[in-house]
Formats: sequence, structure tokens, C-alpha cells
Amino acid sequence: EADLYKSACKLIDSAKYKEAIVIFKKAIKLKPDYYEAYNKMALAKLKSQDYKGAEKDLQAALKILPDNFESQKTMGILYYETKKFKEAKATLDSAAALNSDDAELFYYQAKLMYDGKAYKNALDACSRAIELKPKYLDVMFLKGEVRFAMKDYNYCIKEISEAIKLMPAENPNYNAYKTRAKARFGMGDYKNAVNDWNVYIESFPEEETAWVARGACKIETGDYSGSISDLDAAIKLNPKNPVSYNYRGVAKGENKQFVEALKDLDYSIKLKYDYAAAFVNRAAIKFASKDKRGACDDLNKADSLGDEMAIKLIETYCKH
Repeated sequence: EADLYKSACKLIDSAKYKEAIVIFKKAIKLKPDYYEAYNKMALAKLKSQDYKGAEKDLQAALKILPDNFESQKTMGILYYETKKFKEAKATLDSAAALNSDDAELFYYQAKLMYDGKAYKNALDACSRAIELKPKYLDVMFLKGEVRFAMKDYNYCIKEISEAIKLMPAENPNYNAYKTRAKARFGMGDYKNAVNDWNVYIESFPEEETAWVARGACKIETGDYSGSISDLDAAIKLNPKNPVSYNYRGVAKGENKQFVEALKDLDYSIKLKYDYAAAFVNRAAIKFASKDKRGACDDLNKADSLGDEMAIKLIETYCKH
């Protein structure tokens, strides 16, 4: 049974989960109280998204040895992956009482803290995981996500850039490029944000929001035609997103295509009647088209919707 266990574990390492499960079952048939085999078989089922099967195996392992760290940790991970967050926290806390020196345990605790918006605690848990396992890529990426949520864009970019350098070329984490792109946009580094979106969109061309985000970046770099092209692609994927029409209206306005810009902004507002930013942007196009009254009406509407920029523009352009 020991030889069977070892060969099955090697199959897990090679992501051959179904083959591993077959061999673990043979090992357990030879040794019915083989809780380690139940644990690893549960892990293989967890990786295969057979959550009910994994839970059954973990319960069997815990019945054999209740104070079993691996069973409790894997059960906590299972609960997390199946979105039973309350149970996940309780089980991971129980596992931590048995072993407080496991990097993966801290990683999942950090994920729970991040989901619960306890960002400082999540960073502490990530730091503890990296102390135990330096260059733990999943943790490094998670730290970047936490930093982004805290709007700490400088550190977000730093954390994710370090992780991207270390990640294997054959298995890239494209979400890292997505998060870094958004952080770079927040920092005003629009050119590099476009570069990150290029990498992401090449692998996920069906993700509408990525086209919108890159289109917004290109407006800031002055690539208005490129922005329009990206927003055309976004609108093709989702013709009912007011944000796409808003940005495309801005890009067309910068390209002096005022009639077409107004059409886009009109439609953006039709889709979202309380879209303050679209009213401000439409006002800019109306000013450029010498329609001061229409522009000021739009700014007053934006002001009534709580747009902070609108009142400043009203004071400057509509009070005389």
C-alpha cells in the first residue's frame, strides 16, 4: 500500500487525478485505515472538482484520525472553493491550531480575509505564507490584488511585477497582467497599462470589459482611433453597455467627429439615465459644437447626480 500511495502521489503531481484516484482506492483496500491515502484521494477529487467525493473522503480520514491537520486543512480549502466561507474559516482556524507553520493554510486564510475586505490582515497572512515558502507565486499575486483593493497602486505594481518575472512561461497568470494594467491606469501610467492589456486581450479576446479598459487607456495616450477600434470590439460583444458608448463618444469627440460622438453619448445616457460622467462628456461635445445652452443643461444634470467636476465647469462656463 505504501508503494501504491507513492505512485498515486506522483500522478497527482502530474495532474493525472483520475489515475491517481484509482490507485489510492487500491491502497485503501489493502489498508482500510489509511487516512493519508484518503487525504490525498480527496485532494485529487478536489482538483477534479468532485467536491462531494472529496468531502466524503475527508470525512472518512477524520473518522480514522480526528486531529488530522491535512484533513482539516483540505476540508477548509474545499469549503472555500464551494463558497461556504463561514465553514471554511472555522475549519481553517481548527487546522491552524494543529499546525501554524503551513504556507498553504495562510494563503487560504488570506483569501478569506481578502474576500471579507480585511485587507491589512490579509497582507499579514500573505507575508507569513511567504516567510514559510519564499517565491510562493499564488501568494505574491494575491498580495498584488490586496494592494490594488487598498488603492496602493505602487506596491501593487511592484508585487505583481516580481511575480510575473518568476512565473513559468508555459503557465502564465493572465489575471496578473489585468490587475497590473488597472493599477497602472490608477497611477496614470497609461502606456504601460495598454501593454498589459495587450497581453491579456490576446488570450481573452471575448472579454468585453478588457476591450473597454484598453479603449479608455488609449484615450489617455492620445490614440483616439485605436480607442474607437477597441470600443467597437467591446460593443460588438455587448451592445448594451453604456460605458462603452460613453468612452467611444469621448474618443470620437477628440477625433473631431462631433456628430458621431453625440450619437454615442446620447445612447449611453439612454441606456443609463443617471450616468453623470456621460452628461459631463456630452457637455464637452456640445461646447465644441457651439451649443452652450445644451452643454450647461447637461452640466446641471450631472451636478444634480452628484458629479464633482460638474459644479466647477458650471462656475467656469455657465455663469456668464
